[in-house]
Amino acid sequence: MTAKTKPRAIARVAPLSGPAAAAGARPAHWLMKSEPAAFSIDDLVAAPRRTTPWFGVRNYQARNYMRDAMRVGDLALFYHSSCDEPGVAGVVRVSKAAYADRTQFDPSSAYFDPKATRAAPRWVHVDVTLVEKTRLVPLAKLRATPGLEDMVILRRGNRLSITPVTVDEWAIVTRLAGAGAKVR
Repeated sequence: MTAKTKPRAIARVAPLSGPAAAAGARPAHWLMKSEPAAFSIDDLVAAPRRTTPWFGVRNYQARNYMRDAMRVGDLALFYHSSCDEPGVAGVVRVSKAAYADRTQFDPSSAYFDPKATRAAPRWVHVDVTLVEKTRLVPLAKLRATPGLEDMVILRRGNRLSITPVTVDEWAIVTRLAGAGAKVR
């Protein structure tokens, strides 16, 4: 879910390095941004089966993460953005692999893309299911926490709506959020 604005420049994300890269590992943890005015963690709590498509992503790098790297079972931090107090508000699990985002074909949608066709869709989304609503971990707290200095969301100029999260970052943020043992 993204703002109803034009796409911005893609922030560069460093590839995996160290032992994870040598082993061919891929991120299994993500951060996914949504504006609470458009769709909040509380909306997900109220959704049927606590599941929703993560629609409206219109950034190629974020799309590529969903299409090429996210797998069913991966966990993600649900992050409220563009609001009074941005921050991590919960944990979700990818419950359906990437498939065509229907909003790209709907002329009445803010996410309509006239260049997309059903034969060659440009945009995809995954379904996510709520694992846990957590206490809010504000952006200021993330910035002030040792061990999160290199977290993609905290990098200057980063505007991506979906970013990978390292195992160490995941452990720190889920601890700050008071997440249950099943996500740590």
